[in-house]
Amino acid sequence: MQRNRLGVVTGGTFNAGLTVRLDPGINVEALRIGTFCVVEGEAYRYFSLIQDLQLHATDPGLMASPPRDLSPFLRRTLAGTSTYAVAEVKPMLMMPKYGDTEIVDPAMAEGPKAVRTIPMHFAELAEATSFDFADVFGEDDGGSYFALGSPLAMDGLDVCVDLRRIVERSNGVFGSTGTGKSFLTRLLLGGIIARNAAVNLIFDMHGEYAFSVQSEAGTWVKGLKELFGSKVRVYGLDTKTKGPDSHLVIGLNQIEPADILLLSDELNLSPTTETNLIILSRALGDEWLRTFLAMEPVALQTFCEERGAHLGSLEALQRKLVKLRQPYVLESVSFNVIDEMLQYLERGKHVIFQFGRFSRPLDYMLVANIVTRRIREKYRERVEGWQASHNEADRPKPLVITIEEAHKFLNPEMARQTIFGTIARELRKYFVTLLIVDQRPSGIDPEVLSQIGTRISGKLTDERDLEAVLTGVGNRNAIRAGLASLDTRNEIMIFGHAVRMPMQLRTRRYDEAFYQAVSDRSVPPATATTAGGHSLDDLVSDLWG
Repeated sequence: MQRNRLGVVTGGTFNAGLTVRLDPGINVEALRIGTFCVVEGEAYRYFSLIQDLQLHATDPGLMASPPRDLSPFLRRTLAGTSTYAVAEVKPMLMMPKYGDTEIVDPAMAEGPKAVRTIPMHFAELAEATSFDFADVFGEDDGGSYFALGSPLAMDGLDVCVDLRRIVERSNGVFGSTGTGKSFLTRLLLGGIIARNAAVNLIFDMHGEYAFSVQSEAGTWVKGLKELFGSKVRVYGLDTKTKGPDSHLVIGLNQIEPADILLLSDELNLSPTTETNLIILSRALGDEWLRTFLAMEPVALQTFCEERGAHLGSLEALQRKLVKLRQPYVLESVSFNVIDEMLQYLERGKHVIFQFGRFSRPLDYMLVANIVTRRIREKYRERVEGWQASHNEADRPKPLVITIEEAHKFLNPEMARQTIFGTIARELRKYFVTLLIVDQRPSGIDPEVLSQIGTRISGKLTDERDLEAVLTGVGNRNAIRAGLASLDTRNEIMIFGHAVRMPMQLRTRRYDEAFYQAVSDRSVPPATATTAGGHSLDDLVSDLWG
């Protein structure tokens, strides 16, 4: 196979990487930090990343007194003799060379493996070809490999992510504001739906996933409901919003003390709140919140005297918890609608939850925590039933829960109290994983970040966020250099469980070509419904058909 040669290896170490002297004709300005390249050893190909570029000179005097008004001819004359460029290259994977009749390590015949050695001096560094990309990242053939974008310096080639491995662990999409996190998340969710890799529960805080939205370029792009029709079910919190198939209400009886603690910042709760919530829930039972909010001053004083609670503290808590009385919060509600969501998920439908005008962090955090806790409990029951029966028909389909503003649920203070922190630590024990979308990864608990399987990151401008994304990651220097060199739009770096090696990408366009690639022609187009347009009988009839 003919590759474009870049240079030869002149030194290096296993830990730090290889030093490559670039050939005189190579334009250094055409190379980028994070470029995928191949080192051709005697027996192996080493799939590598360029992690640094340097300029050198053989004559120190030339650098001490550089010539002025250097002509193009003289510049070409000096290049490669008196002046030259060096690339620092980090091998990431190794694989036997094509055409080898004898493979030193039989395990290598299965595909690229982790690097265990380095090539000798004068091994050639070359540009990667389409065959190299296919060997490392797979090919988008309609199966589990899904093209997410193309290499920055090589348009027309696909870099694929393995969706089966994506749904095995929790994943993160990171990037500063304006880097295109929402559209990248749409691409990934569209792939999961189109390839039937898992079912999705998406908490759509800003109304960006279900229906058409306008991009920054001014064009209107389709939502997942419009792309996949009846495969996607949309629930809303705001009954005045047209579009959702059904609406959700929650009851005061469904709110637990842990839900209240999650809202400590939003409600400005005092440090004594946790103790007071324990007293209330133990004394008043399942209806503790409804009963507490209904207490008159005399009844509250009597309760404090009987339970040894502080009257002023409970009065302050009562005033703050009154903020929970929203149009979607009723006195008492069964779990019928949430259980209905679960039934749709079990049938392979994908659920998007929209908040409409109730898009405050308080609404988002409260509802997302309650819905997720209930669905996770049901999934746990079904997994335990499958493990007892050993019947594959009882095996639950993997569930991916997408949450935005993830640092609000997974910060160090709350990660152990929220259901999302529990899911992140379980490592797919109950077939439920997270897709967290956030512009402030530094606000997420480091223990949770260390459990993230695959990380897809756009440009990060804050040093703390950059360090957070690299939590628990090997080859930090090469990945960090790649992240630092990204542009602010349409460029990402993906690394972790679902790809064999880190890679910089220009994200796939979310346009008509993408619609055609993922749309199922057999799925009828989505039809918008008006608020209140579905009765429970209609939903049950649709559900059980």
